Amino acid sequence: MENGNSVFYRLDIKKYILKKNLKRDLPASLVVFFVALPLCLGIALASGAPLFAGVLTGVIGGIITGSISGSQLSVSGPAAGLTVIVLGAITELGNYQVFLLAIVLAGGFQIILSIIKAGTIGNYFPSSVIEGMLAAIGLILILKQVPHALGIDMDFLDESVFRNDHNGAYAAIGRAMTQFNPAALIISAVSIATLLYCTKERMPKGVPAPLIVVVLGVALGLAFKQTAYALRPDQMVTIPTVKGWEEFTSLFTHPDFNAIGNKKMWTVAVTIAIVASLETLLSLEAIDKIDPIKRVSPTNRELLAQGIGNICSGMLGGLPMTSVIVRSSANVNAGARTKMSAIFHGCWLLAALLVIPVLINMIPLACLAAILLLTGYKLTRISLFKEMYARGWDQFVPFVVTLIAILLTDLLKGVAIGMILAIFYLLRINMRNSFFYKIQEEGNKKNLRIKLAEEVSFLNKAAIQVMLNNIPKETNVIIDGNNSRYIDPDVLETIFNFQHHAYTKGILVTLENIKKHYSVPKLTDEIIQDINK
Repeated sequence: MENGNSVFYRLDIKKYILKKNLKRDLPASLVVFFVALPLCLGIALASGAPLFAGVLTGVIGGIITGSISGSQLSVSGPAAGLTVIVLGAITELGNYQVFLLAIVLAGGFQIILSIIKAGTIGNYFPSSVIEGMLAAIGLILILKQVPHALGIDMDFLDESVFRNDHNGAYAAIGRAMTQFNPAALIISAVSIATLLYCTKERMPKGVPAPLIVVVLGVALGLAFKQTAYALRPDQMVTIPTVKGWEEFTSLFTHPDFNAIGNKKMWTVAVTIAIVASLETLLSLEAIDKIDPIKRVSPTNRELLAQGIGNICSGMLGGLPMTSVIVRSSANVNAGARTKMSAIFHGCWLLAALLVIPVLINMIPLACLAAILLLTGYKLTRISLFKEMYARGWDQFVPFVVTLIAILLTDLLKGVAIGMILAIFYLLRINMRNSFFYKIQEEGNKKNLRIKLAEEVSFLNKAAIQVMLNNIPKETNVIIDGNNSRYIDPDVLETIFNFQHHAYTKGILVTLENIKKHYSVPKLTDEIIQDINK
């Protein structure tokens, strides 16, 4: 009886947790839906693909990828960072069906990457670079949405904002300042004020503030409809309207498997697989950092989920997908707790296509822009800059450089530049931490004890060499290796050479527990199994 009671007790606990999380996940899914819908459409438009393909990718990313993913807060969908690659690939291949085959193969490559445990590469990105990436995305989000908030339509292209052509974010903002629509400006201003006022303390449970913003936006849009400032169709959400199942299924497109021998298609597939995987791992790392519960997502499982999602997307006519930080950060800010929020958001996108396309098309882009403006500010808030500055230059400089580099180039190039700088600071710190020493004076003699670190690599050789060369004459030196598990052969050679020639300067050298050879420390099988899990 005790075992039976225990089983029922555990079931009751699970039901309670599910019910408690659902109160957060369901409203959050609506917020993510309203954020994801215009992004899905905009990215499809910028990619030169059918608008339906963008929403379809969001549906698959939410329902299929979200179900398989081990991350509780990640939301997948079409990625803005891939738009340039996608647009170029469709143009180069000359056929959308051939491009779909490249997406299917890219998904297969991602599954292979998950099998060989390549997801751990995401663990080697420093937090300063991740924070810089988040802040840059926040700034880009703000710059991209200002034109929409002012009533100027703009294609959602890549993350680069410092562009010289007429599609750049700065150029669009410049046009908006002189050509803004008063109705859009009022809608966005009211929406921002509503979001700022409707805090968690002031709102009833289960009622997300962005939902109120959307309702107000629709009402204001209808109010301005009969005035001289009525919003144009390009200032409203636009999704395909279907009338029946047959018309809906006719929107699907399938890959052309006859192009399997096309070398250009294989190059596109590999490119998508690599770029999409890197963006996913970076986003996953960033999402874990803003998770209130501080959970750690399994990276290899995420690559598997992304691979299956991309295969499904390619088979049905969608776009390549990644884990997307904009949707995911909106998910976190809306109070989501589990992956059910991402799954529900995919269901809402599907329902929008089938049931309420007319209602969805009544939403002004200005009120959606207001939601994204505040989401962007939360990612690049002023307090974040103060916090990073307080951590020291080794954290602040890579943070700022990553941010600026992403703005000047794109996401991956900016992160690469930030990584190079972060590695430089890491090497400097590593060289300084390879040893510490203590000097004691006894009469006319100085006793110097040099205590080596637990791990002494070849990167520490230069610092140790300089320190040994600067030891004054007539000194007793003790080099202590009691705490060292590993000392690189180059460092050992430096130490033994110093011991051999030190007498010429009147220096007496004593080595404590320093071996002539060290084996590289190996992880136990148990630790490796835990890491792979």
